[in-house]
Amino acid sequence: MSATNKIQRPSLAFLRKRWFIISAVVLVALLLTGLIWGLSVRGAMLDKAVSKVKKKLKDDYQLTFDVASYKFSGLTSVDFTRIKVKPDSAEELASINHFEVSVKVWPLLFGDVRIANMDIEHAEISLVKKDSTSNYDFLFRKKDKADNSSNKDDARTLAERVDNLFKQVFDKIPSNMSMKDVGLSYTDSSGTQKVLIPVGNIDDGDYDMDIFLNDQEAKWNLKGNVNPNRQTLSVTVSSENKDAEVPFIGRKYGMHVSFDALTFHLDKVSRKGKDFLQVEGGWEAKNLQVFHRRLSLEPVLLPEGMATGGILVSENTVELIPGTQVKVKDFVFEPHAKFSRKPKKVLNLAVHTGKFEAQKFFDAIPVGLFETLDGIQVDGQIQYDMDFEVDIDDPDNLKFSSKIDDADLKVTKWGKANVAALNAPFVYEAYEDSVKMRDIALDPSNPNFATLNQIAPILKKTVLNTEDPFFYKHNGFELEAFQLSLVTNIKEKKFKRGASTISMQLVKNLYLNRNKTMMRKFEEILLVWLMEQSKQVSKDRLLEIYLNVIEWGKNVYGITEASKYYFAKSPSQLTIGESLYLSSIIPRPKTGLSSFDYTGHLKPWLMKHFNTYGYIMTKMNQLHDEQVPANYGFYQVELVPSLRPPRPAGLVDTTMNHEDIKDMADEYDKEEEIRRTLMERLFGKEPEKKENQ
Repeated sequence: MSATNKIQRPSLAFLRKRWFIISAVVLVALLLTGLIWGLSVRGAMLDKAVSKVKKKLKDDYQLTFDVASYKFSGLTSVDFTRIKVKPDSAEELASINHFEVSVKVWPLLFGDVRIANMDIEHAEISLVKKDSTSNYDFLFRKKDKADNSSNKDDARTLAERVDNLFKQVFDKIPSNMSMKDVGLSYTDSSGTQKVLIPVGNIDDGDYDMDIFLNDQEAKWNLKGNVNPNRQTLSVTVSSENKDAEVPFIGRKYGMHVSFDALTFHLDKVSRKGKDFLQVEGGWEAKNLQVFHRRLSLEPVLLPEGMATGGILVSENTVELIPGTQVKVKDFVFEPHAKFSRKPKKVLNLAVHTGKFEAQKFFDAIPVGLFETLDGIQVDGQIQYDMDFEVDIDDPDNLKFSSKIDDADLKVTKWGKANVAALNAPFVYEAYEDSVKMRDIALDPSNPNFATLNQIAPILKKTVLNTEDPFFYKHNGFELEAFQLSLVTNIKEKKFKRGASTISMQLVKNLYLNRNKTMMRKFEEILLVWLMEQSKQVSKDRLLEIYLNVIEWGKNVYGITEASKYYFAKSPSQLTIGESLYLSSIIPRPKTGLSSFDYTGHLKPWLMKHFNTYGYIMTKMNQLHDEQVPANYGFYQVELVPSLRPPRPAGLVDTTMNHEDIKDMADEYDKEEEIRRTLMERLFGKEPEKKENQ
């Protein structure tokens, strides 16, 4: 065969190149065809999309969406003019003169809509609240459970739901954005507040813009970077006006917040399949000041503080990742928290500090937060360990442990609350809420002052058993009682009981105001801990002070005044029945007289208190040297004639109506139940219900 007739076979490389060229040409042709088709029908598609938005807003949220005109201004850009959003039965919510938005092309090819650029000019969002209605009520309406989207959402794992939320938020954040005259206002019966961004830009994720409050009443600067693709964010908000409050939340929620600078950074979002999502970041604050009447009576100032770490979200749990730190000045600790939603709603909290210099903790307390501790100085190291676990739907099985290693701690200088001074005579200022009633001298110069040995032993026993049965054994706190109070508060879904020991009640009376705030309770706990740990004041002295300052009736303070007032006796002459009665009114001293009928005898509903604590003292062998009449002296208690209510017409007691008596009896029953439970755990048996002893 001649060479000229020989067939030349194409090489494999040539064939691959040819097929690649052919495939590329076909793909380009398809894209061009799709583009030409898309451009020819995109107007109709836009009309359909706008109509769909209008219908959804009307059907789901009763919002009317109007737009004067809209058109494509580029390949993937849409330009809207004069947009208005108004609820059907409320004030106009939003007005935007010009709005242009474009999406990213490549994600769009795969059905993923991500904002690329956005321009907004002359926009106003107006939140208006009148009486009990507002133009933003639709935000809080619950979706129909039959809605398919909510059913799908319920089927997702918790990690998937959080991940989806992150994606939705970041997909709507543009890499480039231009704003001009964009404002947000809030109006209610107290007036109007408005924040305005005159000019603001995001340039390839970087932004630096100013925000003004009420025509330059205050000015904040926002500076940072946002990367929607990586889902990272950093923002620093700084205030140019000292003590300028964050708008809206003060009038809306009574929370007044100001700061020099706040920084937040979201550093990394990691995914491991559909069941694990880890979010890492942190925050930092400088001169953060917060005030709310339920938090503290004075603004709380945090000069500097920061936190770093993150959260781990799994199929059914959310928890802090190991190594998450909170730092305030030089005090650093690592909290542990975890919440599980299935199969049970379980909350776990823990703090394990390791050894640290105690003074760093007290230096970290914000200025003015705990006034009684301002200026306190301590030496030594301490360690604190706390573990807490509760099933929200079954709080009876709550687990709580709290331990502190403070053997090395020494108080070298007290603050405003000079505990060491309790050993010497002093003057107690008795207050009725915020009104000072009178001064009471705690020394022999006061004829109503009773030393501990001048008080009947049975009175001391009954008060200790009803108020703090482990007073001489604990260091200011009774863990079992505190745990029971937590169970009660969780069941009631509000702060119902505080599990106050005698030491806590004493600190509250001597050093703290009568306002019930969260910070006052924390201050009380810290002060009791220091008082008991220092051992600078004996238990006997603390009990002596307590019995001489607590309220036993309207303007009746101390055991001497109480003995004279109710029974015309001295404290040393009190009987078991009189002592049990006096112990019963300590939680509600002003209701003391309502326990008696017109004959001067106790009403029947108080008998449970007598039988409960009479049994306890019998069990503890505290009544071996006492004469114990029927029902532990219930029938022998007689009020002085001058305080007895008048004989009711038709023998119906009119001093309290039936509902008041029932409410008071119910309150007694609740308190007795908690106290009985505590004692039952000690004895392993419920107190007997005896009519006679």
